[in-house]
Amino acid sequence: MTEKLGYIGLGIMGGPMVDRLLDADEDVTVWNRSREKILPALEKGAKEAGSIVELVSSVDIVLMCLTDSTAVEFVVFGADGVASVGPENNTKDKLLVDFSSMRPNMTRDFAARLKAETGMGWVDAPVSGGAKGAAAGTLAIMAGGEERDIERVRPIVEAFSQRFTRMGDSGAGQITKLCNQIIVASNVVTMAEAISFAEKSGVVDATKLADALKGGWADSQPFQIMAPRFAARNTDPKSGAANTMLKDLDTARDFAVETGAPLPMTALASEAFRKLSSMGLGEEDIGEIMTLFDPVEQERTDT
Repeated sequence: MTEKLGYIGLGIMGGPMVDRLLDADEDVTVWNRSREKILPALEKGAKEAGSIVELVSSVDIVLMCLTDSTAVEFVVFGADGVASVGPENNTKDKLLVDFSSMRPNMTRDFAARLKAETGMGWVDAPVSGGAKGAAAGTLAIMAGGEERDIERVRPIVEAFSQRFTRMGDSGAGQITKLCNQIIVASNVVTMAEAISFAEKSGVVDATKLADALKGGWADSQPFQIMAPRFAARNTDPKSGAANTMLKDLDTARDFAVETGAPLPMTALASEAFRKLSSMGLGEEDIGEIMTLFDPVEQERTDT
């Protein structure tokens, strides 16, 4: 029997993920704090829930992708949130899959709390691949939770992912996402540095770096996507906010203190993104990292 799905949070990532589910003929009910964001999904055939409680009561699996742990806590445990749905709605048979990124320990606490209050399972399933990957159905998703819950949702998640890997118990997905962010953030800063180096040589056309290095050891999918954007100072469409990356790096550094893991490259990358934030560019695209390598632009933002 086809599972009825609910989706909460149709933002940059959630919107295209819902589109993929609808294209796969899934039964999807949606809710978002700002109603205008669900209108495209409604036009494609999604059902609208008037509240979180209505959504949870009418579906088998709740999917959500929210900005941060504060939003997750509000949606799940706030007044009229997911956890307020009573056992008369068979909550012990329902499942929550969270694509948001947050602290591993907080995910574990939330999962245990939801289980105790409602019987619902929780899968932490942060994603990598950006809005482009969500739209193309090529996301890499790293999951934490009970194996039976992850296998239950696997056929559904395949609509918008090319890889869905169980990394361990609750919180393991979040830890794996932090590994992803450590690599991505360090690469972003290094790519910007390399492009600036090429530009300042006076003889190399930095816009050709992606083609020149394609297939070599310096190449990667992010390099092919971001290097031309960085060289052209193109930040549209927005690929991700600098502050979002900074949040994840700070989370990784905090977790590393608890585990004793050294993070020298992460420390350097986080300070670069912190500088962007202090310049008033934290909510702008991560491509603004090039500003740190352009004294004229730095002077403009500092005045």
